[in-house]
Amino acid sequence: MERVVVLGGGVAGLSAAHELMERGFAVSVYEKRADVWGGKARSYGKLGSGKNGLADLPAEHGFRFFPGFYTHLPDTMKRIPFGTNPLGVFDNLVSASTTLSVREVGPTLVLPAAFPVTKAQWASALRILFQNLYEFFGGGGGGFFDPEVLFFVTRFLCYMGTCAERRLAEYEKLPWWEFVDAESHSPAYQKMVAEGLTRRLVAMDPRQASTRTIGDIGIQFLQDLFTPGGTSDRLLNGPTNDVWIDPWIAYLRDQGVDLHLDAPLQRLQFDGTRITAATVRVGGADVDVVGDYYVCALPVEVMTRFTPSLAAAAPSLAHLDRLATDVMVGIQFYLRRDVPVVHGHISYTDSAWALSSISQQQFWPGVDLSRYGDGTVRGILSVDISDWHTPGNKVVRKPAYRCANAAEVAQEVWEQLKAHLNRPGKVVLDDADLVDWNLEPDVPLPPPLGATGPESAEPLLINVANSWQYRPRAWTEIANLFLASDYVRTATDLASMEGANEAARLATNAILKASGSAEPPCELWPLKEPAAFAPLREMDKVLFEWGAAPMFAGLPSYKCSTADCFD
Repeated sequence: MERVVVLGGGVAGLSAAHELMERGFAVSVYEKRADVWGGKARSYGKLGSGKNGLADLPAEHGFRFFPGFYTHLPDTMKRIPFGTNPLGVFDNLVSASTTLSVREVGPTLVLPAAFPVTKAQWASALRILFQNLYEFFGGGGGGFFDPEVLFFVTRFLCYMGTCAERRLAEYEKLPWWEFVDAESHSPAYQKMVAEGLTRRLVAMDPRQASTRTIGDIGIQFLQDLFTPGGTSDRLLNGPTNDVWIDPWIAYLRDQGVDLHLDAPLQRLQFDGTRITAATVRVGGADVDVVGDYYVCALPVEVMTRFTPSLAAAAPSLAHLDRLATDVMVGIQFYLRRDVPVVHGHISYTDSAWALSSISQQQFWPGVDLSRYGDGTVRGILSVDISDWHTPGNKVVRKPAYRCANAAEVAQEVWEQLKAHLNRPGKVVLDDADLVDWNLEPDVPLPPPLGATGPESAEPLLINVANSWQYRPRAWTEIANLFLASDYVRTATDLASMEGANEAARLATNAILKASGSAEPPCELWPLKEPAAFAPLREMDKVLFEWGAAPMFAGLPSYKCSTADCFD
C-alpha cells in the first residue's frame, strides 16, 4: 500500500485524504492547529463563554455558504455518514428562500434565492423584477428598463456570448471595474454592480478583480436562479464542525486515515529530484514523515515559505509570491431574541466595511441555543467583514485593521448593521438584546508596528486580474509533489470550499496516474454555460481566432435614451 502524506487539514486536505483513502492509499494528514480541523471552514466554541456547565457559544471563522452550482464538494459530502441521513452530511444542507440587499437610506431589495415554484413565489419574483429593482437603483420613470440597469444587463449578456478563449486571453486581464464601466456611473450602480459582486463574493476590490472570475461565477448564480428546482443559497443546519467537519474526521479515522493535529510543517526535504521527507513539529520536536507522495494542502502564503528551494526544479512554483491575498473574517453577535430579518443572506450595500450576514437560528432547528453561553441567547447574527481597508463611518473613523482591539471592530460593525436595518418606528437590532459577540482572532489587533494593510493568520486568496498565469496545476515538475489548495488552477477558479475540493480531486487523479493505479479517477465537472448562448460563443470563437473584437463590443452608452438603447 503506497503512502501519501497530506500537509494541511482544511477542506482541501481532508478532501484529498478522503479521495485517496477510498482508492486504497495509506494516508496521513498533518494540521498545524492544535484544537480543531477544517481550516477556514471551521466552527468552534468561543473560549470561556459557557457558564454554569453550559457549552461555549458557537463561533466560526465566517459563515458557510453553499451555492447551488457547487458540485465537487456536495459529491464528497454525500459520502460522509451522518446518523440515518441517506446522503450523509449533504442532507444537512438547507436552502434559503430569499436574499436581501439593504441600504441605509432608500428601499431594500428582496430577491428570491431559488427558482419560484408556487404562485406566491412567482408573484413575488415578478414584483421584484418590475418594481423593487427599479426603486433600488433610484430610477426615474423607466422601471426595469432604466438605462443604467440596461447597460449592465447588456455588458453581462456580452460576456455570456464570448468564448472561453477570449475570456482567458482578454477578460482575465481586465478588472471588473473597467468591464462594467463603473467610473462613469452613479454611486448606486458602483455599489451594487461593481462592489456588490466582488467585495461580498470574494472580498476583493473591484478595481483589481478579474472580470473572467466574476463573470464566470456570476453566470453560475444566474443559472441557479433560472433553473427549475435550482437554488443559489444553501446553508448547514447547525454549527459547521458539529454537522460536517467532526463527522468527516470520525469517518476518515474509522477508515484508517492517520490524523494529527498540532503538527505544523517545518520544511520539505528535497534531494534535487524527489521529496524525501516532510519535517513536522510534534510535541515540540521535529519529526521526519516519509511517504511515497506528498500533497501540500496549504494556503498560498504558507506554501511560499517552502518554494525557494524547490523553484529551480519546479518552475511552476516560482511565482506564488505574486498571488494576492486579503482579509475576510467573521464576527458573531449573540442576541437575547432571534432576529431572522430574511430567510437568507443580507448584503449591507452602503456599509463602509462591505458587510454581509446570515441569521443562523432559523436554519438550525435542532440547535437549542439556551444550552450555550449563559443560557439567555436565542439568536445568532453571523457577519462577514469583507473590507478591512476603508475607514469606518459610525464610531470608528479608521480601517478595521487599524482598530486598537476587537471591541472597536465589534462596536463599529454593530452600528453599521443598525444603520441599515433600523428604520423610523421599527427597531430590528436593539442594544438591549446584545448578549455577547465574537470576532475571529486571526487578525492581529492592534496591527503590528509598521503594518500598511490588514494581516491575518488565514488570509483569503483573491483572483486579481491577470493572476491566472502565476497559479500552478495540482501536479508539479517534482514527481512526487502535488498541490491541493484554492490557488491551484481549477475550473471553479474561485477561492472557495468548492475550489479546494476540486483541487484535491485533481491532485488525487495525478497521484493515480503517477502510481499506475487502476482505481477510477475522481469525477470532475466543468462550470455550466447557458445552452441558449452556445451559438454566440461558437461565433465569437471564430472572431477571436481571426483577431477580431467581440460581436457586442460596441455596446450602448448608459447615457442614451431607452429608445436609442433598443435601436
